[in-house]
Amino acid sequence: MKFVDVKEVFAEIPDEITLAISISGCPIQCKGCHSRYLWEDVGEELTTEVIASLLRSHFGVSCICFMGGDQAPAEVDQLAAWVKENSNVKTAWYSGRDVITSQIDLLHFDYVKIGHYDAKRGPLNSPQTNQVLWRVEHEGGAPVLMDITYLFG
Repeated sequence: MKFVDVKEVFAEIPDEITLAISISGCPIQCKGCHSRYLWEDVGEELTTEVIASLLRSHFGVSCICFMGGDQAPAEVDQLAAWVKENSNVKTAWYSGRDVITSQIDLLHFDYVKIGHYDAKRGPLNSPQTNQVLWRVEHEGGAPVLMDITYLFG
């Protein structure tokens, strides 16, 4: 799995300073996609060593968000698990899938966004969006999903 760029952002995950990692090789290829450059399998391999380096050089981020990775959800899950075990940073995954895949363990995530981009329905800040941002609550027992999409409105 490869990534193309990394940005510190403030709008992807509410109330978090997020390190957004754009993963290439997107199999979803939504009509109207604003990141068509991520459809190709290009960039640098995303490894735990790369993530460790990114976290060192982006001191102060409170969340790391994997933007894509739908071609390899098990790899996204492994990287999120590593972040959880080796830092105090929260983890998020922006997936273009319409359901949460069974190939990830929600214990490794604090946030999961699902839903392909539908130009007619708009992004997360549109009242008609088909996309959902879930906050994953980890209070005793199985993870519980809380819909926080309204925070974009």
